Amino acid sequence: MNAPSLIPKVLVTKIGFDGHDRGSRIVAAGLRDAGMEVIYTPPWQEIPTVVKLAMEEDVDVIGISSLATDHLIVPKLMKALAEAGMADVGVIVGGIVPDEDEQMLLEAGVDRVFHPGSQMAEIAAHVRELARKTRERRIPS
Repeated sequence: MNAPSLIPKVLVTKIGFDGHDRGSRIVAAGLRDAGMEVIYTPPWQEIPTVVKLAMEEDVDVIGISSLATDHLIVPKLMKALAEAGMADVGVIVGGIVPDEDEQMLLEAGVDRVFHPGSQMAEIAAHVRELARKTRERRIPS
């Protein structure tokens, strides 16, 4: 598939009890403005709900926003995605993630962590590339 014809499908969500959704709304709008199909959820999503929605919508990438330590449950999301046969979906995390937690997220399978101040163009470029990789993994050998 040609890169220009690829329209990434991205789920932007917040898991756990963190209700601060300004950052996720800004990123969702930025990805939409970059030509992506964005499914946005309100805060306080449960992991099974996110997995079900990602499966139903056949997303390429899941973006998790964290401000108040909810990134610590992302490894549970990664496990749930794998158990649902969706280990091919790319996952990124954005927000307040202490340096000591970033490595844990990467080891759990998160593709990248974006910290406050990340440029929207950089996020969009990374999501587009991650969506391409996701679709390549889905092509049967």
